[in-house]
Amino acid sequence: MRDAAPLMLIGILSDSHGRVEMTRRAVAALLDGGAEMLIHLGDFETEDVIDELVGTPARIVFGNCDDEVDLKRHARAMDITVDHPCGRIDAEGKSICFTHGHLGRHMTEALEAEVDYLLHGHTHRVRDERRGPTRILNPGALFRASRYTAMLLNPATDEVTVLEIPHDTAGP
Repeated sequence: MRDAAPLMLIGILSDSHGRVEMTRRAVAALLDGGAEMLIHLGDFETEDVIDELVGTPARIVFGNCDDEVDLKRHARAMDITVDHPCGRIDAEGKSICFTHGHLGRHMTEALEAEVDYLLHGHTHRVRDERRGPTRILNPGALFRASRYTAMLLNPATDEVTVLEIPHDTAGP
């Protein structure tokens, strides 16, 4: 009897807003939780935040607080996949779309396409709801939130885990 292949876990984070240490803690928590790929949903604000993703399989989109031109150049130089303004991957036989904002055409198109998962940031609030066959997820934020959070998604089992990221008031 063969051992079953390990299931892919995807780490999701968003809205770092220049907070390097919080991003570092979130990345560590996601990797410690078994994430094999990271998706950051934007609002990096600085290259230093993007640098926290270096060395991990990562995909990113930019947010409304990001200088897309400079950050895109930096991310690509660091070998990070830029999918801006909207990305799509298939994992464990499931379709996953991701963007920064919670309104607009990318959200509408993904819902109309009936993707399995639609990921977004921007609101700084954890979200987990279904619209038809699509599960909409927002991992929360790493700045300006009552709790600083990230998410683990197992597309094969449809399991989502919200991770609370410890923080202090020390700043970036």
